[in-house]
Amino acid sequence: MSVKRYLVTSALPYANGPIHIGHVAGAYLPADIFVRYLRALGREVVFIGGTDEYGTAITETARKQGLTPLEVATKYHEIIRDGFVKLGISFDNFSRTSLPVHTEVAQEFFFKLHGEGRLYQETTEQLYDPEVGKFLADRQVRGTCYFCGYEEAAGDQCEKCGKDIEPLKLIAPRSALSGATPERRVTTHWYFPLGDWQPWLREYIGSRQGWRPTVLGFCQGWFGEELRGRAVTRDLDWGIPVPLPGHEGKVFYVWFDAPIGYISSTREWAEKIGQPEKWKDYWHDREGTRLVHFIGKDNTFFHALLFPALCHAHGDYVVATDVPANEFLNLEGQKFSTSRNHAVWLHEALERWPADYLRYYLTTILPESADSDWKWADLKERVNSELNDNLGNFVQRTAKFVAQYFDAKLPPAAAWSDDDQALLEQAARLPQELGALLEAYEFRRAARCLLALSGEANGYFQRQAPWRLRKDDPARCGTVLHVCCQVCRTLAICAAPFVPTAAQRIWERLGLGGEVAAQPWSAAAE
Repeated sequence: MSVKRYLVTSALPYANGPIHIGHVAGAYLPADIFVRYLRALGREVVFIGGTDEYGTAITETARKQGLTPLEVATKYHEIIRDGFVKLGISFDNFSRTSLPVHTEVAQEFFFKLHGEGRLYQETTEQLYDPEVGKFLADRQVRGTCYFCGYEEAAGDQCEKCGKDIEPLKLIAPRSALSGATPERRVTTHWYFPLGDWQPWLREYIGSRQGWRPTVLGFCQGWFGEELRGRAVTRDLDWGIPVPLPGHEGKVFYVWFDAPIGYISSTREWAEKIGQPEKWKDYWHDREGTRLVHFIGKDNTFFHALLFPALCHAHGDYVVATDVPANEFLNLEGQKFSTSRNHAVWLHEALERWPADYLRYYLTTILPESADSDWKWADLKERVNSELNDNLGNFVQRTAKFVAQYFDAKLPPAAAWSDDDQALLEQAARLPQELGALLEAYEFRRAARCLLALSGEANGYFQRQAPWRLRKDDPARCGTVLHVCCQVCRTLAICAAPFVPTAAQRIWERLGLGGEVAAQPWSAAAE
């Protein structure tokens, strides 16, 4: 595959509430680090995101807050978007699935599948609320769990025992909308025959060289039995209308239209930059586009199996080249729980901590191959001992010494000593070493690699003791500070994907002009 361009996406968060740092660790920070690195390499890359604004998650929040679904979606879209901006998540476009462009793209996608016979209809029973005159979504049903006897189980999952629930099997079901006892009624919907594409999916997953073992294992686990068809439409009054006669009151299932949001967001981006056809370069060039989906592991099925099958069945769109799904981030040893408010909300964390502190700490604990844990004491320790006392200390000592004794100008260098040469060679290797790790989505190791250089540089500064050389050997002192400035420059460029604000400050402390993010990655080795 000859890669011409990268299309990087982060999972669309539901706009029914703010996001927490577990979400950030799963899909957003790793994607941003990767994209910032690609930009520094000079790659053609577009970073796409947005909010998922349809479905019962939105309607239920609207019902509880006394708002319309659109008001809820708008409220939380703005909170989520502002949090990403403050954290430095550098989307090229951050869209909304409630926008007309998304409706158009999703309906076009459906029309193509429908017109080519890629969908089928099926009639099933569903619970219906006679008082409000609506079919009930799974989470709009309450009743007694048939596993553990919990009387407030929802129709999709029992919060007490954690088991998935079939709403028709709930004991003494009732509507969460009215409290009425629901009726069983038949309803007809369109389905995508995922099983028809199982042979292709086997081949597709089998050819994914370099995917994380956790993702490959998850996908291959689905092939033990035939994949079932998935409903594309549902009965709901908040969603994208099914564009067929006689389908009033039916909308697309959110699992179907949400990933299509990547396409519509890219189209919106192309319009914004004044090149309305540019999106096709990314979505129609199967050989030239590398499509990478950053997600949490709970989205793996939809991004590694279902959406690729949909795009392949459609025929016009690229399929994912890689899906580096992260595991879960826990909080002080327990799972995040929005219902129990056991979470660190991004917008609140940003009021307490600088964005780069959060970015750095999260990078060091990203759940890349197993669940990891956010600990407040660990955050303070790592930020202070690694980011501040290691990287920050070296830059501060170097910049202060140069400003005080060399008029804030790069000192001239004489002949290199073995110690000088060793540190400069380590710095010259850093961009390539970091690049290999970032391209393998090993962000934690990359952060350690970065800090290893600043740690070695601190040791070099201490061993050379420029405060003594200034009096005893001024020429040697200048050489030492020249080496330190060169290493600081390397660190600034290489740190920019991880801690962009701190990297820019380092750049400015060195008296260098422009933006560090605009420097080519190769310049870090010069």
